[in-house]
This record gives sequence, C-alpha cells and structure tokens, in this order.
Amino acid sequence: MLLVAILKETTCHNYQKCKGINVLLLNSCSNYNLIKIYREMRLKNSWKKIPPIPFIEVLPLIVHTEIFKWSTGPKTLLLGKFSVCNNCHRSCERREKNASSRASSLPFLPWFHAAVGFGMDPDLQIDIITELDLVNTTLGVTQVSGLHNASKAFLFQDTEREIHAAPHVSEKLIQLFRNKSEFTFLATLQQKASTSGVILSIGELEHSYFELESSGLRDEIRYHYRFNGKTRTEVFPYRLADGQWHKIAVSLSASHLLLHVDCNRIYERVIDPPETNLTPESNLWLGQRNRRHGFFKGVIQDVKVIFIPNGYITQCPNLNRTCPTCSDFLSLVQGIMDLQELLAKMTAKLNYAETRLSQLEDCHCEKTCQVNGLIYRDKDSWVEDDHCRNCTCKSGVVECRRMSCPPLECPPDALPVHVESQCCKVCKAKCIYGGKVLAEGQRVLTKSCRECRNGVLVKVTETCPPLNCSEKDHVLPENQCCSVCRGHNFCAEGHRCGENSECKNWNTKATCECKNGYLSVQGDSAYCEDIDECAAKMHYCHANTVCVNLPGSYRCDCVTGYVRVDDFSCTEHDECGSGQHNCDENAICTNTIRGHSCTCKPGYVGNGTICRDIDECAEGITECHNHSRCVNLPGWYHCECRSGFHDNGSYSPSGESCVDIDECALKIHTCWNDSACVNLAGGFDCLCPSGPSCTGDCPHEGGFKRNGQVWTLREDRCSVCSCKDGRIFCRRTACDCRNPSADLFCCPECDTRVTSQCLDQTGHKLYRSGDNWTYSCQQCRCLEGEVDCWPLQCPTLNCEYTAISEGECCPHCVSDPCLADSITYDIRKTCPDGYGITRLSGAVWTMVGSPCTTCKCKNGNVCCSVDLECLNNN
Repeated sequence: MLLVAILKETTCHNYQKCKGINVLLLNSCSNYNLIKIYREMRLKNSWKKIPPIPFIEVLPLIVHTEIFKWSTGPKTLLLGKFSVCNNCHRSCERREKNASSRASSLPFLPWFHAAVGFGMDPDLQIDIITELDLVNTTLGVTQVSGLHNASKAFLFQDTEREIHAAPHVSEKLIQLFRNKSEFTFLATLQQKASTSGVILSIGELEHSYFELESSGLRDEIRYHYRFNGKTRTEVFPYRLADGQWHKIAVSLSASHLLLHVDCNRIYERVIDPPETNLTPESNLWLGQRNRRHGFFKGVIQDVKVIFIPNGYITQCPNLNRTCPTCSDFLSLVQGIMDLQELLAKMTAKLNYAETRLSQLEDCHCEKTCQVNGLIYRDKDSWVEDDHCRNCTCKSGVVECRRMSCPPLECPPDALPVHVESQCCKVCKAKCIYGGKVLAEGQRVLTKSCRECRNGVLVKVTETCPPLNCSEKDHVLPENQCCSVCRGHNFCAEGHRCGENSECKNWNTKATCECKNGYLSVQGDSAYCEDIDECAAKMHYCHANTVCVNLPGSYRCDCVTGYVRVDDFSCTEHDECGSGQHNCDENAICTNTIRGHSCTCKPGYVGNGTICRDIDECAEGITECHNHSRCVNLPGWYHCECRSGFHDNGSYSPSGESCVDIDECALKIHTCWNDSACVNLAGGFDCLCPSGPSCTGDCPHEGGFKRNGQVWTLREDRCSVCSCKDGRIFCRRTACDCRNPSADLFCCPECDTRVTSQCLDQTGHKLYRSGDNWTYSCQQCRCLEGEVDCWPLQCPTLNCEYTAISEGECCPHCVSDPCLADSITYDIRKTCPDGYGITRLSGAVWTMVGSPCTTCKCKNGNVCCSVDLECLNNN
C-alpha cells in the first residue's frame, strides 16, 4: 500500500499549492533540502496540521514505510501512517554540516525501507563467521588479528579443509534467499598476493547460486550465479590478491549489480536476474568452492549477507542511496502484471457468469448457496466455523459480516482471553505468581509445571519431548513449561490469526500482526479489517484521478481520456513514455498536466534539453582533502589518495582519511648507504653529504649495490633487480619452458611433477601444471596444483535476439524473438491477449480455451508453448 505523497519540484514550487497536505516529501532524486522546505512551509502556514518537530531544525525527516506499527525511538509522531523518530539525531549528527549539500538528500519513496537511523533487522541478515562457529574449527583455519578488533578474523591456510554450513544454517540461508531480489554480500579480507580462491560459495554440487572468486593469477574478481537453470559468470578486472586489506561488497537488486571495493564503486552492471530459490540440498562454503577446489589463502573477517536494498551502506555508512533500486521498479511492474492477470481471470469468470445468467433468465427457481459442501437456501443465515462471522445467502451470493464484539471491561481480578468456540473474548480470573500475572490457560514453571485455571494455579503433569539441539540453544517459551530449540516455529502450533493478519515468530512466542492496509479490531491484531483509504481521505490521488479502494490498499485510476504520470497523477498526453520530448539523455523527463518537463540528473547542469557533466574537479566545487586528488566521473566524482599517501581504513569520501606514508620509518625508501632518509609529506628525500661517497649506489640488505648493478632478490628469487642512480627497480623473471634449466619455482607452468598436477572438476582426470582445458563453458588452467577457471570469451553479436543451443557455450543470433534465451524487455511494447487485455512485455498468461497453453509477451510478440504433461493429464 502506497502511503507517501511524492510532490515533484514541477508541481510544488509554489508552496501555496500544498495547503492541506499532511505529509510533504520531495521526489527521491531531488537536491532540495527538506529542512528548508519545512521552514518555508511553516512560514507560509501550509503545515498547520503538523506540530513542530524538535530535531527537524538540524536533521531531515527519517521515515519508514511500515513504521506505523512500531517505533524505534522513545517517542514518535504519527504523520498519516508514518512514524517520525524524535530521538534519532545522535546517529545522524555528522549529516548536519552537509545538510544543504547533495549528500544530505535522503531517499523518501513509498517502497523504500530505511536502513540509516533505524539499525539492522537481525531477521534480514546472516553473519557467516558466527553461524559457522569458526572459533571451534581447527583444521586449516586459525584465529588471528584482523583489520580491526571489533570482530574475529581467521587465517585460511594452504591446506585441505572443509569449512561449510551445518544443515540448520543451510536451511536458514535457504529461507532468507527465497523470493529475494535484493541482497548484499559483505566481507573484509587480506588475500595472499598472486593467489586464487573462492571467498564464498552457495550452491549444490557444481551449480553455484552465489559464488565470489578472486583470481590473483589474472587479477580478476568473478561472480558466478544461475539464470534459467544455466550458469552465468560476471568478470571484473581488479587486483584483490595483493596482500593488502580490502573491504568488498557485492549488491544485487534484480538485474542490477554493484561492486564496491574499499567503499569505492568499482563496477555497475545490468545482468540476467540471478535465481535465489535455492534447492534444499544447497550448502554454503567459506574460503573454498567444495572439498577439492577453490581454496582461499589469506585472512577473512566480517562476512555477512544482508537482505535489504543497498546493503553496502552498512559497511560504508558515508555512502548513501539517492534513487530507487531496480528491484523497486520491477516490483511495481510485477504488481501491474499481477493486476493484469487478476483482471484476465475476472474477465473470464464474468463472461462465464454472464453465460450462466443468460441461461437462468428463463428459470424461476430459487438461487441457493453452496459452502463447504453444504447447500443453503436463499436468505438462510449461519455462523462460520471460526464463530466470528455471520453469513447469509442472498440470491445465490454469500455475504458475510464480522460479528461486532462489545467493549469488554473486566474486573481487576480478571483478564480478557479467547475461549474455544467463541468469537469474542471473555473475562476469566487471573493468577499471580511471584509478581507475574498469568491469564487463563497460561503456565509457569516452578518446581513443577502449574497452569492458571479459574484464578488458581493448578499443578499439571506434562512430559517434555526430547530436543534435537544443544543445551545452549534451549529456549523456554513464554507462559509454557517445556523448552524448545532456538528458532522454533510457534506459528506452526496453530496460533490463531485472522485472514487479514499474519503470524510472526519471535524468540519465545508468536504474535499476530495486521497486514499492510488493515487495522486491528478493538486493539486485537488477531482480527483486522480493511482501511478504506478513499473514504477516510487517506490517499494521495491527485487531479484527473479517481481513488479506488482495494483490500489492504488503494489505487488511483485515471479519468477517461487521461494517461498516467505516476501512481498518483494523470495527464492528457504521455509525452515522456511515447518519446515525444526533447530531453537530453542525461536528463529526467517528467509528464506534467500541461505536457512535460526536463530536469538534468544530479551531477549534470543545463536546461534539461541540453545537459553537460559538471566537472567538479575543474570547477573547484569539490571538498577533497589536500592529501587526495579529485577524479571526475560522469555525473559525480571521488577523492583518490595522492602518491605517497594511503587510506587509514575509514575511507572518507572527502579524502580526509588519506595519511602520509613514512617511507623512512617503514624502510621502503631507496636512499643509498651514505645518505640519510628524510620523510616528506607524500614522499621522502635522500640527503647526501658532499664528497666522493655520493655515488648513486643503492642500499640493499644491510649493504649496497653499485650504480648499474643487476642481481636476483634473496627473498624472491623470481625477481631481477637493478640499481640506477640510487633507486632500485625490479621485474619478474621471464619464463621459457623450452629451457630445461627453467626455474620451476618461478615458472610453475613449466612444472611436470606429479605433486603439481590438478584434478579436474569431475574428479576423474589429472592435468599437469600449465595445462588448459574447457569445463562447463569455462577456460581452466592448472598452475602448481591449483585450478583457476574463467568464462570463455564469446564473440560480440550485433543482433537484437540471441539464443544458446543445447550443449553450446556462446550465443548465436536468431530472428524469432520467441526463440531468444535472453531478452531485454521493453514494457512500452505490449501484446493483446485473448481476454481483450493489453499485456506488458514480460507478462505470462494462459491462452483462452486452452489451459495447457502458456503465452508470454516478448516486446510486442506473443510467444506460446504447450505443456505436454498437462495435455496427457487432461
């Protein structure tokens, strides 16, 4: 249910137009400051209905779309159906200085669940290291000091190991991933230089649903996933295996992928949407792909999977989201498709009903109602099984109304409770034990189990079943005597919730919560009734629309002759959607009542018709610290540490975290033996006394090398170094496998020893070091006993539709869109179905009169297929 009024700049520049609106929020991509708007609106007497908010003077509003059912602070204010935190400013004080900059522009969208300021819901994340209990794992893993001491870090050694999840952890992971289109993988790691290994793998056998791999041999980060039952791999050129600490975050939102390294956005891509419905046999492996392959070598810390939009913000709080994610958009599109499917089914039922009615017009028989196998005559009444609704048969249609329970005022020694076979609560005597109040039927565990009956604690005999979990995971439910295992499903025990409420499990009990768009009846969330937003004036339908109430929600229908602008507004012409506009590609086109408007995207400037990138670096409007330099990017910029400086680990966006590297103290300078190293900001200098000792020689291992001398490093025999004018230059030794005296340590690809051989993925074939082979559409190589695989390079195709034939790895062009495997859907290209309904591209429906034929709209083309199994069964 959409609960926010989105007032775009084009419709609310004149604040007087906004009078009477209880909640004013700007469009999510606006750069306006909400504080300024709030002040001006109050000065213009446009927000008379909203009292002053204490912290609004220093902080923009922080809202949550479902917050009306709970509060995160000691006090809350209700605005419509929104709760505004009255004590959240502590976590956001650092935003105050930049309140007028674009960094303070917070996202306010109806589908956005705020993460900043509200903490992380533990039910939406999984801490991998904690769940795997690595502290008690000894083989191949050792606890060591990490990047910080806030959490435990573990060294994954170069040895055989089996670090995978227990069955109950796998089950938890499968449930978290189910039907999720947005999640983020986070980790902090230090990978041994020039090695390859899998950081995390979730899959079944060789089928990976999520696998992140770092190849130090090819300097690549690889993301493996599945789409339509086939393996997909995205390759990101980046050197992660350099022996340094890195923070990595991979965020998925439907088909939108973001890769952050050290809080910098490295890559952003559109990919095939990954499958997230994991099979029951799926398992999680940390630091390896399976028992035999992909062993990671290095230290891993802070490994988490978070199921919220833009979860990378939890790792890098200074980053912020400003626009909705792809999943947000696809959810809206899916909602439209669901409504279309519902409309098609209702149309079919209506046509069938009209046919039946036409046949009954000549009859004068009584129209009855059939409910649960029972026949009721016209005007018969009965009570439903839950005893809470009175139903009546009216001309063949069943109409039910919920019984109205009178207000219940119990005496001081009683409490309202549900009684079997009764709809309304009744007063029953309460019990008191040790200061704890118990209602009828509740139990307390003392030396024995006692139950409250008619105001008296009665001893009951109950044999507790054995538990299949360790004692530390035993949990005693509220008002019960027998313990259960942590994570117990209390809802499955028959906790009664009405059709408009849903059961929610907690640690020690289950409760009922009203669904979105419903309100509890007399404060009892087990029974909820629909909120008629239209009648209650709680909607945000604008001009040229009509509010239509729906169960648990509402919609804004366009008046005849108008087309939709957004969920709340309609206009006479859809100039943006039809392409009849003159907006620049870097501008946002917005339909208005009078036509359309063009607004340059953030980071661009112009009149909307022409937008150019703002070079924040050249125009001097950046805030980069002097230890960093500004790097301009399309639509934005970032501050990069200058040479001679490195980040201290806090990754400040303005470059304040860039600190000087003391080459002298770290002994990484190249001053020769007779000179003194002097540290400078961003570098160093070598001071040489005058005289013949200033020769240009280079210091090395307590001695020095002559100017022009070439040698092999003692600690790295694979590097050849030379001294030139006081500085040392090194390079890797070139490998020639035709030379019988080639150093196999430096050139493992020339190694033919048995110990350096690799076992292939099937476990049936051995390869020598340096051998290459193809497996599952990947190019694989054996290097000193280690297997490294990367996707095959496929030729670029210049065609609209492509398909991959069975047994092939690379796609080929096809002219028929119905044969295409991968297609980018354009929702503007619609298809008519047999019900007379226009379907969006990507929509699926059943053909009229043929229940075994399924059709799909592919960019204006109707593609149908027959289910042979369905035909055989029918």
